[in-house]
Amino acid sequence: MASKSFKGTRSSLSISSDATESQKPPIPPTVTFGRRTSSGRYVSYSRDDLDSELSSSDFMNYTVHIPPTPDNQPMDPSISQKVEEQYVSNSLFTGGFNSVTRAHLMDKVIESEANHPQMAGAKGSSCAVPGCDAKIMSDERGADILPCECDFKICRDCYIDAVKSGDGLCPGCKEPYKNTDLDEAAVDNSFRPLPLPPPATMSKMERRLSLMKSMKSGLMRSQTGDFDHNRWLFETRGTYGYGNAIWPKDGNIGNGKDDEVAEPTELMNKPWRPLTRKLKIPAAVLSPYRLLIFLRIVVLGLFLAWRVNHPNNDAIWLWGMSVVCEIWFAFSWLLDQLPKLCPINRSTDLNVLKDKFETPTLNNPTGKSDLPGIDVFVSTADPEKEPPLVTANTILSILAADYPVEKLACYVSDDGGALLTFEAMAEAASFANIWVPFCRKHNIEPRNPESYFNLKRDPYKNKVKPDFVKDRRRVKREYDEFKVRINGLPDSIRRRSDAFHAREEIKAMKLQRQNREDEPVEAVKIPKATWMADGTHWPGTWLNPANEHSRGDHAGIIQVMLKPPSDEPLHGTADDRLIDLTDVDIRLPLLVYVSREKRPGYDHNKKAGAMNALVRASAIMSNGPFILNLDCDHYIYNSQAMREGMCFMMDRGGDRICYVQFPQRFEGIDPSDRYANNNTVFFDVNMRALDGLMGPVYVGTGCLFRRVALYGFDPPRSKEHHPGCCSCCFFGRNKKHSSMAHSPEENRALRMGDSDDEEMNLSLLPKRFGNSTFLIDSIPVAEFQGRPLADHPAVKNGRPPGALTIPRELLDASTVAEAISVISCWYEDKTEWGHRVGWIYGSVTEDVVTGYRMHNRGWRSVYCVTKRDAFRGTAPINLTDRLHQVLRWATGSVEIFFSRNNALLASPRMKILQRIAYLNVGIYPFTSIFLIVYCFLPALSLFSGQFIVQTLNVTFLTYLLIITVTLCLLAVLEIKWSGIELEEWWRNEQFWLIGGTSAHLAAVLQGLLKVIAGIEISFTLTSKSAGDDLDDEFADLYVVKWTSLMIPPITIMMVNLIAIAVGFSRTIYSVIPQWSRLLGGVFFSFWVLAHLYPFAKGLMGRRGRTPTIVFVWSGLMAITISLLWVAINPPSTTNQIGGSFQFP
Repeated sequence: MASKSFKGTRSSLSISSDATESQKPPIPPTVTFGRRTSSGRYVSYSRDDLDSELSSSDFMNYTVHIPPTPDNQPMDPSISQKVEEQYVSNSLFTGGFNSVTRAHLMDKVIESEANHPQMAGAKGSSCAVPGCDAKIMSDERGADILPCECDFKICRDCYIDAVKSGDGLCPGCKEPYKNTDLDEAAVDNSFRPLPLPPPATMSKMERRLSLMKSMKSGLMRSQTGDFDHNRWLFETRGTYGYGNAIWPKDGNIGNGKDDEVAEPTELMNKPWRPLTRKLKIPAAVLSPYRLLIFLRIVVLGLFLAWRVNHPNNDAIWLWGMSVVCEIWFAFSWLLDQLPKLCPINRSTDLNVLKDKFETPTLNNPTGKSDLPGIDVFVSTADPEKEPPLVTANTILSILAADYPVEKLACYVSDDGGALLTFEAMAEAASFANIWVPFCRKHNIEPRNPESYFNLKRDPYKNKVKPDFVKDRRRVKREYDEFKVRINGLPDSIRRRSDAFHAREEIKAMKLQRQNREDEPVEAVKIPKATWMADGTHWPGTWLNPANEHSRGDHAGIIQVMLKPPSDEPLHGTADDRLIDLTDVDIRLPLLVYVSREKRPGYDHNKKAGAMNALVRASAIMSNGPFILNLDCDHYIYNSQAMREGMCFMMDRGGDRICYVQFPQRFEGIDPSDRYANNNTVFFDVNMRALDGLMGPVYVGTGCLFRRVALYGFDPPRSKEHHPGCCSCCFFGRNKKHSSMAHSPEENRALRMGDSDDEEMNLSLLPKRFGNSTFLIDSIPVAEFQGRPLADHPAVKNGRPPGALTIPRELLDASTVAEAISVISCWYEDKTEWGHRVGWIYGSVTEDVVTGYRMHNRGWRSVYCVTKRDAFRGTAPINLTDRLHQVLRWATGSVEIFFSRNNALLASPRMKILQRIAYLNVGIYPFTSIFLIVYCFLPALSLFSGQFIVQTLNVTFLTYLLIITVTLCLLAVLEIKWSGIELEEWWRNEQFWLIGGTSAHLAAVLQGLLKVIAGIEISFTLTSKSAGDDLDDEFADLYVVKWTSLMIPPITIMMVNLIAIAVGFSRTIYSVIPQWSRLLGGVFFSFWVLAHLYPFAKGLMGRRGRTPTIVFVWSGLMAITISLLWVAINPPSTTNQIGGSFQFP
């Protein structure tokens, strides 16, 4: 197979000679740039030369024209770029630090055939030139492009050679080519294997955007009244710069007055139709809810004051511990309850979205979609813990989503660099050829094939097309075969690698025999490589790890699995697939496999680093202004979920929304939800309440981001919304704000929060984002495309209607090569990636920190609860896995508390209640210390015969009754306005105590070890694989796997059970029974045991499968506690229980 290197391109990397002189990671290699002249010629420059020349304004305007010659043919994008795009999709791009970026042309990606014309390695005719086995050129449908009338089949490279060196003669009929378009496609490739990037002075934005006059509310003129050269608008197929906005008939913008700007009558007369609405909680529910919160705060204050003033002098130690714990519990409850004062609900109107963005209008006569693009990120790291079939189903649900195909792109991050994941994604792309059109034809929901074919309900409900039964049966058979292929991939890859390895060993032995004719032949040792389907080495992680091919040491990889679709719909026919696809769009969205480069000596920052690599690669390849982040086990359950999220982003004021968070919903959880896996209290109560403040926290998946918010920019009009609290006292500050208010809004659209300057210093961007000019040029384009539609005067910072209806740029090899360079391990060195830009590093819960940073800059977020669940995923129903998951979350919270991301250090832009919510995120694990002490207090009370109060008097019982009743009433009202069930609320309370006495305590200890001793925290990937028992859907629920996290809860249970027995025995056999103290201790012991009941049930397993270690620990603790009690308080007479036994 051909393997071409990029020499002379900006992604070519020179090898550093002094890399081995220091133990530190080598400095980033120099990058060589290529500049393209207007005639198509390329000239190479080093970065130093480029910087020195860019300082001269004369050079910027200097152009050399070279006339077209047979050796210099300008490229025609209509044909040649499509051929180039096909070449890109059939090439595996690799590269990274100190290595040349290479494009490996692959004629075979998977063992099975790929039939879709967009897919990498798609089936096609072979070149008829002798000695060449490459595929010939093809169009969007996969039909052969034959440049000669004799229909001689020829590939791209042979055609270019024929035009250049063969005088334009067809190798078949020996006649000159008559297709002038294809003749112009032949370019000079003699000194460059692949096209170079465009000149550094001509950015992608400048090639895609044009200048035009602007108006107010997105079409506003400049402050001076002159033509506004700062406004960039897209170019359409019409006249240059026309057709993107509503133009006045007389051609003038102003109405004759100097201080006013005329509004187009079409905008002024059009009624405003909002895309979203706030649904406030009924006052009959919310007012009593708030009243009860304040009532309980007052009662808690009075109760704690009474407790402090009435100590138990008989057991002052017991009283002291209880009071301290109760004060902390009151403080913790206050932190949790105050952010719930303003809960709201929201709704969207998809019909209005369709009318505004996909209906023919004056500015969009064809009705082509004007929605912005979305890049969907799917992350996976280990194919053993995250099965490829699960990831493949997630990919299929994304490809089949109800969103404009040309505006959607899917990026799969394989942080393990496994060939198994690579080929599974290729198989998924192949199966999408039939699955996606089937979903579109019959409006299938959900569009995850595994979930769809396992539905318990009637699959034929509301289906009216007569061929649905036949189509479903055929697609089901294809899916079963697809599953078998996925399941057989590990063995297939292993057998293939063994066969190729044996062949290589035989070749090596033959070569050794030829070189050593008379000498004895020694055994040849060749590293056992992992081989791809086309018979070449896999550049990622091998099954048998070797140097530069292990999990933490491999090259960066990018493979375009499905090339970008055509701009116009491509309808199927009745006979081109297994099912009739007449009038069904068969295009598929862009699908890209990405595995970032990993090398020893670099901190790759786990999932956050992988996500940042995807941000950079996607910015260069598709640059969708919005990013949807999904875990590999979270699939799209509602095909219109992205449209629902886009309603918020495109509504009035949506440009200040940094992300739209969707609730997490789960499948495969036991009906009783024993361990509160659904987290309904958090997702339906806490998150709805935060939505009434600055917005919900980011929870790691199911989140639609605004790209420029991830880049670390401030929201638009941040100074208007957040004036300094003392701005009236400082004249200079007021002056700066006033000057900003009169500055063009374009100059304020992209601001970093560390400066009050009106204009952003462009020279600082490479220090923030790295040295990729492609990436930097893409930032203002993404910001512009992500603006709401300026279809009404009330919309600020909008874009004109019809601006996003133009075709996208075709994907070329130099673009993918640049994407390879930005996912290399050295790219983030000396930049702000992970510190202020992208996902934030330094915590195992990078999601919460990333959302916190955005809120801290003044952005808002929105919680989108759809009628049909937007996404669904899996959750660990096994007790041990669940505890480890909670441990990771709590550990991240402790890290946040001890870092500069502590909400106590938040900026003035964050609202006080939002700050309290983030403060609670960092503090809640510390409640475990007081909770464990409080869980032992009932047992200590029963052992000692004392209680936390002197006597159970009326005052204490009244306070206790009021506190309990108000808590229950608050729970009832929360259930009322959130829609959860009482059982779900109780399960959450139970697991709060289970997690608080196990995982949260361990998290606090780990966090303290990291802060004090610098011991790093290990990260355990949550397993997404199902149990081994195929007959029981909930087999994992009954599997008991021992972990040290179980020791504290087991100890608490055993101590309380023994204490109840001891307390009853003492009271019954005592001369003067103290029933009040017994009842108090027994009541609180039962309160503890009732909360730990799911934990105890989990230890029992099923059918007596409880591990022996549980019984051993229980017995040892029972004996130890009994002996300690006898030693502390030995019986003095035979009248007491125990006779005359004396502890030695």
